[in-house]
Amino acid sequence: MSREPADGYAYFDVAADIGVEAWGADASGCFRQALRAVFNLVVPLEAVEPRETRELSAQGDSIEALLVEWLNEALYLHDIEGFVLQDVEPPRMGSGRVHAVLWGEPVDPARHPRGILVKAATFHQLAVVDTPGRVTARVVLDI
Repeated sequence: MSREPADGYAYFDVAADIGVEAWGADASGCFRQALRAVFNLVVPLEAVEPRETRELSAQGDSIEALLVEWLNEALYLHDIEGFVLQDVEPPRMGSGRVHAVLWGEPVDPARHPRGILVKAATFHQLAVVDTPGRVTARVVLDI
């Protein structure tokens, strides 16, 4: 019998966009997986080396707004610096804020196969569900 991993992500179809479902044992794990899912669309995570770090912070009035802001701040970092993600430490969360250190490197077209251009995380069909032992988020990405 196979069991779903404690932390992870999957994609779902949305007309003209793409959806991400991410889950973790808590909100921190869920946010980590959501960010990994988004960047895996941009450049496959396994193609990226953890050569540099960046700090990423966001704030929001609700857990849903916080997730959208978190993902959009990361996409802004990618747009401005060309930074691609290899992994992210479990984010520190509290009082409408999230912060973490990202590992990755600047995109190198010779080594990094380009995936999908992700423009932004949206509030369309956005949901964050907290149940005992698991937090699941669904977010639609504008591509």
